This record gives sequence, structure tokens and C-alpha cells, in this order.
Amino acid sequence: MYYFASDVHLGADGSDETRRRERCFVAWLDMAARDAEAIFLVGDIFDFWFEYVRVIPKGFVRTLGKLAELSDRGIKVYFFTGNHDMWCYDYFERECGIKVFFAPQRMRLAGREVLIAHGDNMNIGDKPLLRFMNAIFRSKAARRIFSWVVHPDLALRFGHWWSGKSRKTHAAETLTPDSLRFLIDYAREYEARHPDIDYIIFGHMHLPYDYSEDGLRVLFLGSWDDAHPTYAVVDGDGNPELKTFEP
Repeated sequence: MYYFASDVHLGADGSDETRRRERCFVAWLDMAARDAEAIFLVGDIFDFWFEYVRVIPKGFVRTLGKLAELSDRGIKVYFFTGNHDMWCYDYFERECGIKVFFAPQRMRLAGREVLIAHGDNMNIGDKPLLRFMNAIFRSKAARRIFSWVVHPDLALRFGHWWSGKSRKTHAAETLTPDSLRFLIDYAREYEARHPDIDYIIFGHMHLPYDYSEDGLRVLFLGSWDDAHPTYAVVDGDGNPELKTFEP
């Protein structure tokens, strides 16, 4: 079995809500680990993550410890960076034993061809400001300079403020299936170039949705704002399904 989750946004809320969300996520990891061949964390697991060479953000002890435990047990864990937690170096791989991807990946799972991506920075050709911001945020030189000149306390304070603004654009009450159109268009174009793809899995949009049309299938993972978050599972025959986790 293969399990997928995204947009947990650990650290996004006050301490009580953050602790509840982290305990729920760790419980999901325990559940998945019972029969998982691999676990895919498809971006924005952390609401803000900026990793210095020798400093990482405070908190998330239960999550990081659980990921290291699963890796030590031989369960493959794949971490896809999202727009809130792209500023990684080697901590996740070196300390937790999980593989980090900074770009979409095509994989063969249970005999099916699957494209996995967080979903940010895709099909934004008509948004020049967003393209510019993405280029800056993904610049290794800009990240290095930022880490040299900005104290970690200030960096985390700024990061959480910025992340909060970004997260509000994905508020559940403003989202509809039409909000997913730009990623569905991307998936449609990708499938035209790669007709052997079986389905695509996205995070990012905080709206769980299973979309199908003429041989194209796209699954959108939900966020963990709700007490019963949505995740995806791919069974041994390669069939994907969205499910609700009951802690």
C-alpha cells in the first residue's frame, strides 16, 4: 500500500491547535505504517520551514521522531517540498532518513504510472508576479544570503507571518472545484504529452477532489485543518482512492 498526505501545516496555529494537529498526523503515520510500502508527504507538511546549515525550526519533535522511526524500520518515506517548506538542506535525509524531492516526480507504483507534485509553481505563465516571487524563493543564492543576514528568530517570525497570508488564500470557504482548474489544465496538457500516465496526485489546494475525464484522473489531497483530514491510498492493484482519517 502507498499512502499520501499533504498540507498538514504544522506550526500554523496556536500551541493547543498545533499540538492537536501534530498528534493527529503522527497517529496517521502510525496507521499507515501498518502496511505501507511507502509514505508520500506531498508538500506543506510544515507551515514554515527554513533550515540553516546548523539550525532548524523549534518544535515538531513528535513528527520528526516518528519519521526517523519509520525510516529505521525500513518504510520508505518521500518528502516533496511545498511552497511553505521548500527551504531544506540535508536535515530530513541525514537525520530522519527520508528522501526529499524539490520537483514533481513520475513513479511506477503497483504497476501504474503516477505523477506526484505539490502543485505550486505549475501553470502560472499568466501570473508574472507569482513567477517572479517563485524564482526568488527558489533561488539558492537568495536563500544563502537570507540565512547569513537574518537571525533565525526574525526569519521564523517573518516566515510565519508570510505563511499565514498565503494560507488564507486557500481558505476552505473560498474554494470550489473550479479553483482547481489551473492544475487540471496542467494535468490535461501533461497527459497529452505522456499518454501512458495513469493518474496524477496533487496537494497545495486544500480541497480534496477526485477528478476524471476521458482517461485522465487527478486526485487532490485535502488539508489537515479539519479534525477528519483527507488522504489518499493506492492499493496493491494500483487503484487510488481518497479516504478520511478518523483519529
